Amino acid sequence: MNLVIFDLDGTLVDSVQDLCNSVNATRTYMGLAPLPGPTVASYVGNGAPVLIRRAMGPHVTEAQIEESLAYFLGYYREHMLEHTRPYPGVVDALEQLRLRNTKMAVLTNKPERFSRDMCSGLGLGDYFFQVYGGNSFEQKKPDPIGIHTLVRECGGDPARTWMVGDSSTDVLTARNAGVKSVGVTYGISPESLKDAPPDVLLDSMSGLPPLIR
Repeated sequence: MNLVIFDLDGTLVDSVQDLCNSVNATRTYMGLAPLPGPTVASYVGNGAPVLIRRAMGPHVTEAQIEESLAYFLGYYREHMLEHTRPYPGVVDALEQLRLRNTKMAVLTNKPERFSRDMCSGLGLGDYFFQVYGGNSFEQKKPDPIGIHTLVRECGGDPARTWMVGDSSTDVLTARNAGVKSVGVTYGISPESLKDAPPDVLLDSMSGLPPLIR
């Protein structure tokens, strides 16, 4: 039995616009000017606290960071599905893998509650036996605890486990856990894959089912 573990933002779903809108709404609330979309996108991938700390800049206090994070989480919860959609080829690839009885899960640094709600709201939730987020464990990716837990929960084999993501964080998570890595070139941080090349590089999720046999 194969186990395929997916990153969420930048891998399964294109969530950049809603993240950018929510970050800039937070900056406006805090009396700051909005940031360009590519700048905000470059801050995504290490969880909401890191995203907000980067987006607010170096001249804010810890109290302002906490206030900003609370506002961001509330705003994003209300608006996170306005523009976010699965990338082309994702739903078909998930369906093909399900028909082959492949076990699938999500491991993201996004908060778990938001990740579960996003998967459910986009009709993806039933494909995954588990969805873990950045607050599910004491450590976030690239710590391997999430992969180790998922392998154990489904009775899997690390030798037949794959981590799929768009960034070096996902590749390093796979390496740290001793599993194979797949990188996608269309996501939020594909340029980071140059620093940590995956075992396989795909331009579309439609290339995944032939790979996972």
